[in-house]
Amino acid sequence: MGTEYDAHIEAAVLALQIARQQIADEIRSYPTPVAGCDVDYNSLLSKRTQLTRALDVLNREIFVPTPRTLVDGSGVESR
Repeated sequence: MGTEYDAHIEAAVLALQIARQQIADEIRSYPTPVAGCDVDYNSLLSKRTQLTRALDVLNREIFVPTPRTLVDGSGVESR
C-alpha cells in the first residue's frame, strides 16, 4: 500500500530520471571536438554523476536493524 510520502519519493525519482535524460541528450548533442578543459561539458558530466548517485540512493534497499527485544521486560526473542 502506497503512502503520501511514497508518492513524493516516486515523483522525485521520476524528476531525477527526466533530468538525467535531458542531460544525456545535451551531452550527446554537444559539439565536437570537446577539449578536456571545457567547463560547460565537464559541468554536464558532473551533474549527470550527481543525478545518477541520487537515483542510486533513492532506489537502494536500506537495512534497518530491529532490536531482539521489542518491548522492555519482554525477554529475548527465541529463534
